[in-house]
Amino acid sequence: MKSLFDLSGKSVAVVGSGSGIGAAAAAGCAAHGASVWCLDLDHDAAETTADAIRSAGGKGVAGVVDVLDGDQTRASLAAIQRDHGALDAAVATPGVNVRKPLLEYDDDEFDRVVGVNLKGSLHVLQAAGVIMKEQGRGSIVLYSSIRSLVVEPGQGVYAATKAGIVQMVRSLAAELGPSGVRVNAVAPGVVETPLTKPIKDQPDWYRAYAEKGALGRWARAEEMAGPTVFLLSEAASYVTGSVLFVDGGWTAVDGRFTPPGM
Repeated sequence: MKSLFDLSGKSVAVVGSGSGIGAAAAAGCAAHGASVWCLDLDHDAAETTADAIRSAGGKGVAGVVDVLDGDQTRASLAAIQRDHGALDAAVATPGVNVRKPLLEYDDDEFDRVVGVNLKGSLHVLQAAGVIMKEQGRGSIVLYSSIRSLVVEPGQGVYAATKAGIVQMVRSLAAELGPSGVRVNAVAPGVVETPLTKPIKDQPDWYRAYAEKGALGRWARAEEMAGPTVFLLSEAASYVTGSVLFVDGGWTAVDGRFTPPGM
């Protein structure tokens, strides 16, 4: 039972590992023994993550990938399989958001959010899925959001893409299950990352989000590492097509008012 979370000897590609949740996921996988390919649009950022992994005694290699480029994404993951002999797991965290009411969205903004969040996720699913289907094993984890389930003004397009990620994950889980490949999603709540920095810079907004969840605080990016490792590991060997909400109780709590006497 002690080896359930062990990733020793496994090759893991973490797309979006240059910062935030991706960097934390990469570090978590490496800490559990995996050889981690840190892939990001920003090579310097990916190298920083890989260097931190190596400094901690782990195995990290940096590389560049643009998830909007399907051919490049496929080539990058195929290179890992070729160099390591297998692609055991893949994680994808990239996401963008344009906070704006739906009636004010323009086509370029829509295309940008849908392109990165949906098309980019599809490219990773396709690239990893083809390899893992041939291998007859593997685990893929994509990052969705609580916005796949609940929404607020200004989040409509982003929420639609995060719900779309869930449905693609479920579809691929059904399609690749007979081949021994598992596909799941993590749905974080509010996490302190570069993407959410504009909110953190506004104290009232930041506090309102913190108070929405049961734990009364934001998550740290490192707190996404454990759920990622779990879904990639043998501890989740019978988990596929699932969405793991890691939201501090956000989706469980309908407001935080406590009636008198409770």
